Amino acid sequence: MKKYSIEPYDNPKTNTDFKKEEAYLRAKKKVDAIVGFYWHAVSYVVVNIFLIVLIGINSSEGFSTFGTYATAFFWGIGLLFHFLGVFGSDFLFGKNWEKSKIEKYMKNEEQHWE
Repeated sequence: MKKYSIEPYDNPKTNTDFKKEEAYLRAKKKVDAIVGFYWHAVSYVVVNIFLIVLIGINSSEGFSTFGTYATAFFWGIGLLFHFLGVFGSDFLFGKNWEKSKIEKYMKNEEQHWE
């Protein structure tokens, strides 16, 4: 009967290599998502400029109606959700922002106490 060893699973070097590979795969997935968002944003701009000009020139109302900009508006909502999905809702007001604001207000309060 062959005896099996679990040594590779207990080996710290193997675990470190596995963790590095996992970290690399997570980072690659995040970078791919960011690149995907940028391509989505570029196509949004190019296609909507084309559509707005095309509809505005060929429409009897010209550029003054909502219909001219409807595609850009609704696609923009989708682009916003894509942005939030890639960068997260705390992109603008993340934890670092909150921490720095709290520290700033605490320093202001300390100055008023003195």
